[in-house]
This record gives sequence, structure tokens and C-alpha cells, in this order.
Amino acid sequence: MADGAYSDHTIEGVFAKKKAAYPRGHYKTLLLNCTHMFESFLITFRETLEASLVVFIILSYLKKTGQSRSNFIVYAGVAGALIVSALGAWLFQTIAGGLTGEVEEIFEGSMMVLAAVLLTTMIIWMARAKHVQHQIEARVAVELSDRHRYGLFAVVFIAVLREGIETVIFLGAVALRGAEQGLPGAILGIFVAALLGYFLFSSTKRMGLKTFFRVTSALLIFFAAGLIAHGIHEFQEVGWIPFLSQEAWNTGAFLSEKSVLGSILKGVFGYNENPSVLEVIGYLGYLLLAFGMYRNISRVTAPRDQ
Repeated sequence: MADGAYSDHTIEGVFAKKKAAYPRGHYKTLLLNCTHMFESFLITFRETLEASLVVFIILSYLKKTGQSRSNFIVYAGVAGALIVSALGAWLFQTIAGGLTGEVEEIFEGSMMVLAAVLLTTMIIWMARAKHVQHQIEARVAVELSDRHRYGLFAVVFIAVLREGIETVIFLGAVALRGAEQGLPGAILGIFVAALLGYFLFSSTKRMGLKTFFRVTSALLIFFAAGLIAHGIHEFQEVGWIPFLSQEAWNTGAFLSEKSVLGSILKGVFGYNENPSVLEVIGYLGYLLLAFGMYRNISRVTAPRDQ
């Protein structure tokens, strides 16, 4: 046996084989892919949960009022919205894939900012979810009393389509940032959210989800702040925002974006090793605004929920 070589039957030999089979870069790639999947999971989970809550609120109301014969209208609305959302995803990919140069940067920046705005509205909507239930039931009652089957279809179709289009934009923004391995996480998020939505309205027990929604809302606010900063970066690249473009700091020597931890922080919290001054202002300004709005809504709704 040559010097420095180990037998496959020794402990050293086993570890040597493992090290050769799984190089250092393999674990880094695995962690990055998991981060991208978590981003996609969080987005599709919250969006699908919104849609499923609306659908199950309507189905629950129909059952409670003895009008379950109209369930097929609800199912038709869901199916129609999913088909249109799939077409929207195809259109988004077609448009994004054919852009180059400054037009591509403008498109990416616009999608980042739009995704952040939509994420903010989604968080606010979920903060008022208990009151939204009464609004949805009242709307369905009007449609049923007037025998507007198309109206009931429209309520479901628009609600689900809104979440579907938002999901397309959010996942598109994630992909534009370079996270292209999130499909498994997106699918898992849809599946888990649909099951949770069904359980919430089929169970006789109330689940305490307030803490869960607060944590996921906080994560999504940080994610949206990163989108705002990235959007500002794209606009500065093409010269649309020429001021405050000087580098605020550079932490690349301490924590590189290409490192495992840096990549995770970039994906979840929008970490940037060398942001411009305006990117920092946009990031922190959005955090203050979004958390302030969320806190005020929570304060207003809390006394009514007790």
C-alpha cells in the first residue's frame, strides 16, 4: 500500500471516500438550494393560504346556509383562476427571457418593486383576516340572494387569480435575483397551505396561528425590503436614479455574498455586501414603514378580536 493511502476497510478510508464523493462545494450548493426553496416555500405558502382561506370561507358559508348545491360554481372559479395564472406564468417567462441590456434591467427593477408592494398588501390583508371573513360572507350573501351565479363565480375567480398572479410575480422576482432552484419549495408550499386551509375550516377547534403569522409576516417584510433595495440597484445601473449611488460600505472581506452565510442572508433578508447609499435608505425606510403599518393594524384589530 502506498504511503498516505488508506484501506477502504478502515475508518480513515471510509471518511476519505466520503470526502471524495462529496466535495466541499457540494454542501455549499445544497445549502444555497435549500435557501432558495425556503424563499419559494414561504411565498407560495402564504399566497396559497390566502386563496384557500377565501375558498373555504365561501364553502363553509354555503354549507351553513344550506346552499351547498352552488359549490360547483366555487370549484369552477378556482379552476378558471388557476388556468389563467398558469398562462400568466408562461407569459412572464416569455417576456423576461427575451429581454437584454437596459430593458432587462428596467424590467427586473420594476418587478422587484412591484413584488414588494404586492407583498406588503398581502401582509396587511392577512393582518385583517378575521374581519375579511365577514366581508366575504356578506358579499356571497348578496350574490346568492340576487341569484347572480356569475357574481359568485367572479368573487372566487378574482380572489384566487389575484393570489395566482401575485405568486407568479413573487417567484419571478426571486428567479430574477438568481434563485432558480426554488420549484420544489414552491410546490411544497402550495400543498401544505391547501391542507392547512382545509383543516382550519373543517376542524371544530380553533388553532392559535397569531404567532405563526407574525413570524412569517416579519420574514416577508425583510424579504420585500431586499426586493426594494435590489430594484433601486437596477434603476441606478441604467441611470434612472443617478443620485446617492456612492457605495455606503463594503463588507465583502468580512462576509461575502458568495459565502454560504452571505448567500442565505441575501436570499432571506436581502443582504448586500456593497450597497449604495440610496439602497440602504430604501431598505431601512421600507422596514420602518412596513413594520409601522403592521403594528398599527395589529393594535387596531386586537381589541376587536378579544
